[in-house]
Amino acid sequence: MDFLEYPDITAEVKGAMTPGRLKLTDQHLIFKNLKTGKVEQIPGSDMEMVNFQKFVGTWGLRIFLKNGTLHRFRGFKDSDQEKIAKFFKTNYKKDMLEKELSLKGWNWGTAKFCGSVLSFDVGHHTAFEIPLYDVSQCTTGKNEVTLEFHQNDDAPVSLMEMRFHIPVSDNSEKDPVEEFHKEVMEKASVISVSGDAIAIFREIQCLTPRGRYDIKIFNSFFQLHGKTFDYKIPMSTVLRLFLLPHKDSRQMFFVVSLDPPIKQGQTRYHYLVILFNQEEETSIELPFTEKELSEKYEDKLTKEISGPTYEVLGKVMKVIINRKLTGPGSFVGHSGTPAIGCSFKAAAGYLYPLERGFIYVHKPPIHIRFDEIASVNFARGGGSTRSFDFEIELTTGVIHTFSSIEKEEYGKLFDFINNKKLRVKNRGKSDKPSYNDDFGGSDQEDEPDAYLARVKAEAKERDDDDDDDDESTDEDFKPTNEESDVAEEYDSNPNDTSDNSDASDASGGSGKKEKEKKKKKEKSAKTVSEKPRKSRKSKKEKDENKPKRPLSAYMIYMNSVRDEIKAKYPDKSMIEITKKGGEMWKELKDKSKWEEKAKEAKEDYLKAMEEYKANGGSSSSKSAETKSKPAKKSSSSSSSKKKDTKKDSPKVSSSTGFKSKEFISDGDSSSDDDDPKQKRKHSSSEADSEEDKKAAKKVTKKAKKESESEASEEESEASSGADSD
Repeated sequence: MDFLEYPDITAEVKGAMTPGRLKLTDQHLIFKNLKTGKVEQIPGSDMEMVNFQKFVGTWGLRIFLKNGTLHRFRGFKDSDQEKIAKFFKTNYKKDMLEKELSLKGWNWGTAKFCGSVLSFDVGHHTAFEIPLYDVSQCTTGKNEVTLEFHQNDDAPVSLMEMRFHIPVSDNSEKDPVEEFHKEVMEKASVISVSGDAIAIFREIQCLTPRGRYDIKIFNSFFQLHGKTFDYKIPMSTVLRLFLLPHKDSRQMFFVVSLDPPIKQGQTRYHYLVILFNQEEETSIELPFTEKELSEKYEDKLTKEISGPTYEVLGKVMKVIINRKLTGPGSFVGHSGTPAIGCSFKAAAGYLYPLERGFIYVHKPPIHIRFDEIASVNFARGGGSTRSFDFEIELTTGVIHTFSSIEKEEYGKLFDFINNKKLRVKNRGKSDKPSYNDDFGGSDQEDEPDAYLARVKAEAKERDDDDDDDDESTDEDFKPTNEESDVAEEYDSNPNDTSDNSDASDASGGSGKKEKEKKKKKEKSAKTVSEKPRKSRKSKKEKDENKPKRPLSAYMIYMNSVRDEIKAKYPDKSMIEITKKGGEMWKELKDKSKWEEKAKEAKEDYLKAMEEYKANGGSSSSKSAETKSKPAKKSSSSSSSKKKDTKKDSPKVSSSTGFKSKEFISDGDSSSDDDDPKQKRKHSSSEADSEEDKKAAKKVTKKAKKESESEASEEESEASSGADSD
């Protein structure tokens, strides 16, 4: 089968260039709209004329059909002209000519009507063409005709109206303005309520747009007539029809997809959502003869139709609009219905898995086709074990998140996605992961919570630390001990409290208060410093002699093409260059060359590692580390010894002249180190001698001060006596 395919083609739809894919077969020209998914087929036998036309910066096809309809596609290259011309000649028996346009810019010329196209010619060439099915209204004046156009929200710039001045000549029998208006109105898609409606459905509840409307169906459009608003919707704007059962099995949703949407102020409605009760029934009689029903509608409709209201409306619209009525597919949820209860943003609704996509109703209605989906993802919903979130990521990068889905729906939904061969982002190792495998959930509500257990453990550790601090702070407090703490810590003889010698007098008074303050400070410092600090991990030193790991096939490829990409795209950043290289690697079909290079690099690395290990590896760095380790150990052991001597100092009786912790020091002799008792005696005797020396010094200082003060008093008395004499 001979065919041509072009993936990046745009078609002109109501003034907007819509992206899509064009395929030319031996019988049809097929265009698929990538935005709406709508497929349009043009039989080769219906083509009247084919032109290759120049557009701004590109080339396009202009196809004129026998019924007067014009189709324009753009996005072709100059080199495609010969291939397409040969294809049309061979398969459709049509000669493709190049159409020349008038570029003079004149605003006067000749108006020609050819089928449903108004062509404005300047000389022998066309200046512009207007498809009349885009005209929404046509009004006349004295010497002019005004055309108004349907608006398309997708068009960046919309043409609102166009006026033609038509000079009146005395020689013509007919009025040229009226003739022009008549030609336009024959082919224009002007919606005017004329004649009787085919079917009328009264007081139908509509969720979007909200309200109750009378639905009147005509040949070329249908009307929503409400108390406040009135909408006239052309049949050509209807994309799809959906009939979906509500989860309560008592109501039905009837959804109509529109493109372009209907407008209410600044609001656009892309979907009509109508709600029916399944118990409501109706009966209508169509204003057609049996011959019209058989010829025009191929006996798909009968003269009288009765049944549930949603069935009658669906059947009539399906036949008259000529669109497929889509219902739920093979999916059946946990509740026995095809609807999955969920939330989208702040609103609750229902998600319906269909045979070719998903649809969500109703705030806002969303229809997602399978060919738009890049991947789906199952995610934990808000920390709850009873529900999960379902995320759908589109090829455009948009992510739709449907939350608060019951966990019982997980298995059914996963099986459906697996059957449709959609890519699951968080798929586990097994073909069918369970709910618990994916989320760590449990069927039992009373199963312990790991996070709660961790919080409790941390709280317990904090309490234990606080208890340790309290013990270290109060370890010197002995309520049963009759000895005075101050005497035990600072006096040379704790039991002798009635000693009134000069030494005790010298060390009393303000000096005693200062010592008490000093004692409090040392205790508070001790409680802070006793809490052990976490040791920092030493940074591992890098061995320069160790062989480097080999590069992967992708990295070798990137190193080879990076300069080429930089030269081709000098304005791109390093991230964009890397991204471009990744795309090139993904598109590369034959990667064996780079995989061989990566394999060779890995073999070289393994050989180098064997030689490195045979030579002793990083032995030099290890020896340096082992030398430094004992020093650290010795320092830590000495500090621990000091701590032990402070914490576990023995309580000696008063007769041995025991001294406080502040005056205990480690002995330097090796003999004392072996015997801890000798060590304590030695330290206490040294403390006694030092204390005696200090007391003697204080006494001599006090005696000097007293003698100096007496001498100064005598001098002052003598000087005063001399003054009086």
